[in-house]
Amino acid sequence: MKKVICFGTFDRLHPGHLSFFQQAKKCGNYLIIVVARDKNVLKNKLRLPRENEKMRLKQVRLCGLGDKAVLGGLKNQYQVIEKNLPDIICLGYDQKVDLIELKKHFSGKIVRLKAFRPNIYKSSKI
Repeated sequence: MKKVICFGTFDRLHPGHLSFFQQAKKCGNYLIIVVARDKNVLKNKLRLPRENEKMRLKQVRLCGLGDKAVLGGLKNQYQVIEKNLPDIICLGYDQKVDLIELKKHFSGKIVRLKAFRPNIYKSSKI
């Protein structure tokens, strides 16, 4: 079994998120979706998400594209990687990640996924 893990805030789940999940799922046969904690979103984006972490987790689970959906760690954001031992980490086209730090906690394959309809949606053009 090839386990894939992806991360995000997933605030107000939309077609771009669903495309992200579908692309990630094609990279293996078991998809784990990690939903960012409110506290970490505030720290990284300097604002709280519109929906709280429990609601965002519920929406991700309801979409049915992941085999497992969990909340990320509060203090150690890499703990979920160490616990689930994925073979592949999928990153969004625009996700900012410290790859040096990530590689200290993960030795598998890292895949950067494509933007959803980049010729239409402004954030994909950046």
